[in-house]
Amino acid sequence: MHDHEIICREFVELVTDYLEGALAPETVDLVEQHLVMCDWCRDYLGQLDATVDAVRHLEPEPPPKEMLESLLVAFREQAWEDT
Repeated sequence: MHDHEIICREFVELVTDYLEGALAPETVDLVEQHLVMCDWCRDYLGQLDATVDAVRHLEPEPPPKEMLESLLVAFREQAWEDT
């Protein structure tokens, strides 16, 4: 990484840690300086942040009953073979 500025490629590598608040304060400063100057990276950050937020609010659907039953049968058969 550069000492005085971040380029787009570096931003893409750091964006997840940036969103998670896992960067050192000096690196956060460099990332935010880059975001002031780069429309592409600001858009990328916005899209990634929106995607993470949307996924975070998804409700998982339980698997179909048939799938659960077939898995139970397979587990029982495997357990029987292992004994």
